[in-house]
Amino acid sequence: MSEVRHPGWVHDRVLAPVAARGVAGDGRVGCVGNPFDQLSLDQLRRRQSLKWRAYPPEVLPLWVAEMDTLPAEPVRRALEEALALGDTGYPWGTGYAEAYAEAAGTHWGWRPDPAATVLVSDVMTGVAEVLGLVTGPGDAVVLTPPVYPPFFAFSAHLGRELVHAPLGPDGRLDPAALEAAFATATAGGRRAALLLSNPHNPTGTLHTRDELAAVAALAEAAGVRVVVDEIHAPLSYAGVGTGGPGFTPYLSVAGAERGLVVYSASKGWNLAGLKAALVVAGDGAREDLAQMPAEVTHGASSLGVLAHTVALREGWPWLSEHLDGLDQNRHLLADLLAAELPAVGYRPPAATYLGWLDCRELGLPQEPAAFFLESAGVALSPGSDFGPPGSGHARLNFATSSAVLTEAVQRMGAAVSELDRRPRSAGPVT
Repeated sequence: MSEVRHPGWVHDRVLAPVAARGVAGDGRVGCVGNPFDQLSLDQLRRRQSLKWRAYPPEVLPLWVAEMDTLPAEPVRRALEEALALGDTGYPWGTGYAEAYAEAAGTHWGWRPDPAATVLVSDVMTGVAEVLGLVTGPGDAVVLTPPVYPPFFAFSAHLGRELVHAPLGPDGRLDPAALEAAFATATAGGRRAALLLSNPHNPTGTLHTRDELAAVAALAEAAGVRVVVDEIHAPLSYAGVGTGGPGFTPYLSVAGAERGLVVYSASKGWNLAGLKAALVVAGDGAREDLAQMPAEVTHGASSLGVLAHTVALREGWPWLSEHLDGLDQNRHLLADLLAAELPAVGYRPPAATYLGWLDCRELGLPQEPAAFFLESAGVALSPGSDFGPPGSGHARLNFATSSAVLTEAVQRMGAAVSELDRRPRSAGPVT
């Protein structure tokens, strides 16, 4: 990614106020009540992860799905104990699958069989392997854009034809679009799969039980296999503030027995760098899962398996605290946009820490993410990466401090105001 250079006002008007806001000797920023206000901007800039290293330090990174927070204490303690013992060998056992089953039973009212799981290195590796089991080269994969960009890349890399069933104007699954896409995908007797995001990335939509049951019925009638990424499952605002209905596991609905789900604790507990995930088969998909090559299980990290297992067993109080903080942030984002960028469309998500911003009414001369990076020093995820319906949109990660979030939106608003004062030589991006 090319380096972005900014004039002196960026530091004087933006970076300095952020650094000065509540950064004391204890390294805390802003109010103490929100766990995302624990780390200072200087501390975050010392991180080595993708989010904070992909752009120059003057850019505020609100793009890739990493959280700006500290790990759950039980996870940190377990990792420290493992390192103290030199316990860094290969993973072994079914503890992760058992912890997932226990957590799903407690929190989502559905308990999978640990014997119907396979350990993989991460969600997208699991997705690719499952697609390889239920489809072949030249077969079709149905996607529901706007949706997670790697769905497109991994499916295409496997040699699958992509068929789109876009979400409806309300941001929800469109049964008519799915039915039409299934007919296209299975034309000529081809095998086909639906690759679904639940909860949905980037919109934060929680698919309801009725919606998922309708998907299962349509897929079964068309002979389409359903593969579901449920990595954001713990990040539902049900029971938090004005949160609505909670997360529904796909395999818990009637008719989903031939489905396959890929899950990881990495998003819920901010463990992306500690690789581990599970593929979970419905009762009618166990024979498919049994065909998974044994070598696929070798990619998971033993420290990742340990961290994810401990998170699922002991990390729920930490998650509850962070969901409270994210709930504050998703509504803070709404308030900030209303004040600074009232033309931007935004609905606080029902799940995830990702805001889907409709910037089409701004009349920007280029894609929103490119504009805000170059003109405001704020890194967002380009909406077009999520498929054609994402044009004119951008995804914003609000799992950060209130100070950084506030400053980022103020920068964005100032950039648009400055643009409005300039003569324009090109039409808006739609």
